[in-house]
Amino acid sequence: MRPLPLLHVFSAFVLGTAFAAPVAGQRPSPPVTGHARIPHVAPESVSMSTERLAQIDEVVRRGISAGGFPGAAVIIGRRGAIVWERGYGTLDWQSGVAVDAERTMYDVASLTKVVATTAASMVLADRGKLRLDEPVIHYLPTFKGGSKGEVTIRDLLAHQSGLPAGRILSRRGAGPASARRLALTTPLVRVPGTKSEYSDLGLDVVGFAIERITHEPLDKYLRRAVYTPLGMSSTMFRPGPTLRSRIAPTEAQNARGEVHDRNARALGGVAGHAGLFATAGDLAVFAQVMLDGGVAGSTRLFSDSTVQTFTLPGPGWRGLGWETCSGGGSCGRYLSPRAFGHTGFTGTLMWIDPERDLFVIVLTNWIHGRAQGGTAPVAVLHDVRADVVDLAALAITDGEELPLPWRFRSELQIGWW
Repeated sequence: MRPLPLLHVFSAFVLGTAFAAPVAGQRPSPPVTGHARIPHVAPESVSMSTERLAQIDEVVRRGISAGGFPGAAVIIGRRGAIVWERGYGTLDWQSGVAVDAERTMYDVASLTKVVATTAASMVLADRGKLRLDEPVIHYLPTFKGGSKGEVTIRDLLAHQSGLPAGRILSRRGAGPASARRLALTTPLVRVPGTKSEYSDLGLDVVGFAIERITHEPLDKYLRRAVYTPLGMSSTMFRPGPTLRSRIAPTEAQNARGEVHDRNARALGGVAGHAGLFATAGDLAVFAQVMLDGGVAGSTRLFSDSTVQTFTLPGPGWRGLGWETCSGGGSCGRYLSPRAFGHTGFTGTLMWIDPERDLFVIVLTNWIHGRAQGGTAPVAVLHDVRADVVDLAALAITDGEELPLPWRFRSELQIGWW
């Protein structure tokens, strides 16, 4: 195995943990934990440039140095293999515990929408148990009033239901049942199907429909139907006390393992829009399943046609549950128009590009704030995540090699201070 370049050695000891990939043609050593089905290979063996990928170290270091987040986990995969896996920095600003991309668990916030609620929807739609064009009221009779009888499951997943972006579901002394009633009885603010508005409530309602169909709580169904079959043992809602030492904290008022989103807390910690905790390693498994058309080894979660149905852009630039890449923003400048993914408010990102057979995962706890107090400007997070995605795409060498930009966003640092 060839030695790591000096920059990588620096990353391993100062920024966190590092993975040394084998040279091309060498049998990759299986990872110690996590995604044993995804081998680690040298970038060049899948037509990627190690030199370009190595610049990710400096991009993430800039974000940490600016106080944007105490640490980050980054995993990049191509053609069925992981080419870049790094833990950078620490779980928080005080403990000095290094981030490990395989073990450190993050509150992934709105990645819950795709890795949990949309994933369950894909499984059930593929099996004919959830019909996308069925009115929601067919599954949830209490979802009624005004034009709500016209709202379909597809409308909810496409954020075109007419529901508002959100609603405060917590009430003093009330429990999850009260929060659920508030979500289901929220009136529409516009005619269904006429305009897109990103709505946490819409995905909560999809989660309730999944529970009605499966006769199981959302978290239990996901564990049985998705996470256990894929070996995603570090992906869950409401992680227990024994896992807290592995969890990157969010804001100071939130205990480790307590979801940051207050509406998810009001719903008992399990919600269709937020609440999931996961490692970058587990998310890599899920991303690879999406690239492989719903199949992992002998396990088939859903068909390739279902992947297409949910990830192709509909009106505008959204798929069903998934966001698609219109160029710029969190997906950077170089992914293909077929790329799909999502971000999370706490500082997380996952993008998957089937044309390039590529996935990129970046997990941070930006919401944890700076060492000196206060959350860093969100521009730090946005620029670092987009730069990592850009470098992953620019590292591909089996087509026209694109020139590197004159300056990366994390070098310009516009709006960072």
